[in-house]
Amino acid sequence: MRAGPYLVGIDVGTQSSKVVVVDAAGSVVAEGTQLLRPMSRPRHGVAVHPDDDLWVSIVAASREAMRAFAGDPREIAAIGLCTIRCCKAFLRADGSLAEPVISWMDDRAYRPYVPDDPTVAYATTSSGYLGHRLTGERRDTAANSILLQWPIDTDTWQWSDDQALYGRFGLQRESLFELQLPGDVIGAVTADAAAATGLPAGAPVVATANDKAVEALGAGSLGEGTALLSLGTYIAAMVHGRENHRAPTAFWTNFASIRGRYLYESHGVRRGMWTLSWFLDLLGDELEERATSLGLSREQYLEREAETVPAGSDGLMTVLDWLAPTDRPYRKGVMLGFDARHTRAHVYRSILEGIALTMKENVDAMCDELGIALDEVVVAGGGAASALTMRIVADCFGIRASRSVAGGGASLGAAICAAAAAGLYPDIEAAAAAMTHDRESFDPDPETGALYRQMDETVYGRIRDATDALFERSYAIFH
Repeated sequence: MRAGPYLVGIDVGTQSSKVVVVDAAGSVVAEGTQLLRPMSRPRHGVAVHPDDDLWVSIVAASREAMRAFAGDPREIAAIGLCTIRCCKAFLRADGSLAEPVISWMDDRAYRPYVPDDPTVAYATTSSGYLGHRLTGERRDTAANSILLQWPIDTDTWQWSDDQALYGRFGLQRESLFELQLPGDVIGAVTADAAAATGLPAGAPVVATANDKAVEALGAGSLGEGTALLSLGTYIAAMVHGRENHRAPTAFWTNFASIRGRYLYESHGVRRGMWTLSWFLDLLGDELEERATSLGLSREQYLEREAETVPAGSDGLMTVLDWLAPTDRPYRKGVMLGFDARHTRAHVYRSILEGIALTMKENVDAMCDELGIALDEVVVAGGGAASALTMRIVADCFGIRASRSVAGGGASLGAAICAAAAAGLYPDIEAAAAAMTHDRESFDPDPETGALYRQMDETVYGRIRDATDALFERSYAIFH
């Protein structure tokens, strides 16, 4: 283990929380992970993190990381906090939750919703709430607030002066936390938080950005001709830029992890990589037991089978609407083209191909509107560990697909912001250049790429045109 100083990166996602301790070069020296509990879905359109699960997961992951950390906790220079975006938390005056945190998958997250509860004193994001739990301060990163949900001025990165916006969201200015910029210190770890998490009391906690922007930072994806393809529960692709585009149609403008910079984000896939987990769960315990007996994960075991399936999955095609978009709630997931050749490996590969084909279409639309051409797509998230996935992405996109050799992602991105705040580097960009690692690249195969283009242009890209009307009619029956 190298000597300190050390940085801590906290990444709270939809399905798990991860805490890493890294040295100043970005090498992981300790880490901890805690799965989140299943989302509570008491009725259609409602999805909340049960009880205080986000905080509980940070406590467990932090304690695991600190138990594995062999260094001196006093050498932890700063802690970067990154959390899942588009969530809402409503707090009482004492900082406790008035109700469970609303997930980004909850319809109320995008409506002017405030609980009918007189004890509610504050409204904030997941990062605002968890930052408050760590520091006792009511400060939050501006870069985890989006205009779709909050009355923010996207030019100044501060709360808007337009009072009509507050009325639109049903909020009062005094109920909102003070906004900070990425790399700002929001406070110090309190004695109570230290006792709960094992993190050192008094360590500065640093604002980062929304989880996708921080993931892009940790993947080393900062070039304006490089897209980050984030393979998470929500799949999206992003490129950095400097202009605050106000009314795009094929993407939306998000805050980047670098103050004053923006991240252009394509349309995405809801419940993207989750669909693979759903399919693996359907295969039952027998698959998991067989994989474990060979020292493999379920994904690794089925990927070995899927490697033998030809590109195009022998005509089996998957459209990934397992969670319908809010503007077309009638949509459903589709698998079509089955015949006697198809096996579970075909289904597995078809899901991967559906993800890649959908995101290629979305990214092309974004790049056309921006007037840019990409020379590389950097893949991040758990799916990046799959060589099959990387090859499919390279072939569908027709450009080099790369992944970090030594991991990375949002936890490293959070540590990068912390390193800049601690003064170890002059700014976040310099910290990212020093702390991100070499990438492994996969070049596209022209023949396979041609097959995917033909498949998309003649069939795959037109499936929703045929199914939307059917699902819209069935929605009235099965809603």
